[in-house]
Amino acid sequence: MLLPFGKSRTLPAEAYTSREVFEWEFATFFMGSWMCLGRVADLASPGQIKAMEVGAETVLVSHDRNGVVWVFSNTCRHRGHEILAPGDAVDARLIRCPYHSWSYTLEGELKNAPTFSGSAEFDPSGFPLVPIRTGVWEGWLFVNLDGKAPPLETHMGNLADYLGVYRAAELERVAHHSYEVAANWKLIVENYHECYHCTTIHPALCRVSPPDSGRDVAPTGLWAGGYMLLKGDAETMSLNGRSDGRPFPGLDSDQLRQIWYVGLMPNLLLSPHPDYYLVHRLTPLTPDRTLVECEWLFRPEVASAGGFDPAYAVDFWDLTNREDWTACEGVQRGAGNRGFRPGPLSELETTLYQFYEMLAAAYLGEEMSPPSAPALKLVTVGLNAIEA
Repeated sequence: MLLPFGKSRTLPAEAYTSREVFEWEFATFFMGSWMCLGRVADLASPGQIKAMEVGAETVLVSHDRNGVVWVFSNTCRHRGHEILAPGDAVDARLIRCPYHSWSYTLEGELKNAPTFSGSAEFDPSGFPLVPIRTGVWEGWLFVNLDGKAPPLETHMGNLADYLGVYRAAELERVAHHSYEVAANWKLIVENYHECYHCTTIHPALCRVSPPDSGRDVAPTGLWAGGYMLLKGDAETMSLNGRSDGRPFPGLDSDQLRQIWYVGLMPNLLLSPHPDYYLVHRLTPLTPDRTLVECEWLFRPEVASAGGFDPAYAVDFWDLTNREDWTACEGVQRGAGNRGFRPGPLSELETTLYQFYEMLAAAYLGEEMSPPSAPALKLVTVGLNAIEA
């Protein structure tokens, strides 16, 4: 995998089929890094708490009335009962354990412990909810469960230099689809990072975007990606190339022709378009099964406009997603055959090489670091394409 581009190979079958590898990856890439839980606005409103499954654990998301988001281990400090059932979201003035009624503020401080609170020997400050390391970037909530990852700012690196202009924190979710894909999580990321397959399985996509128009960028964080271009007079990625929305404010003439594809380790795929923001969030379930949450984000003034219909964006990517899932599932089945062997990378798979670099470092027991500059098709922060 780490041989120079052009000589390197893809992953072996065990990377997609082994339970042992899957569990190690979840502990390393998901629990040991900055995992995205979703959009803050869609997880919990101010004054609300929500419990979420994260692998074999559950966490409690608390959004206090000052707008600050907290994440705690979903376990009471008395006898360890879970505070809220996974998936439940409730409005609350206090966080209350249903077992013995210990209650906590939305900031996690113990407020009341029946029969204990009157004791001079009992100090409630010693029994707060256990916090989970938390960060927010552009409206997305991230957690680092083992508490050992580098700062979130380091994880992101220079990503805002490229995507900051889309002002994602201000956007609203207008549509949402869930898919359960019978494929390993890495196969979905790999497929996302290349358009070598596009002429074979994506006729609708190829009508609005040339599959060989990709340009990679040089990350300084734990992500890989770049952009592709729109064809001719296409305004966006839709079945007819037309947009039923409005371009994001502040985009220059180059950015109005670009569709971005960025894979942020380990589970967030970000794809800003000139007029909407497509997002995929991955949750690995088993070695051969992954939950994919797909969202379409728009400017609030567009989403609230009378007669607005996001179907032009949703229908296009639902079709494209399903074509991709079929392909990923085909590779998953192929990985179970004894004839499966690691293969070479095409010159249209340079972003995939960057993804492999980050994986390989962790496989070798090293700390993940930003991938190297793209072997081909490099762009600068100024977004002017140059051939490396």
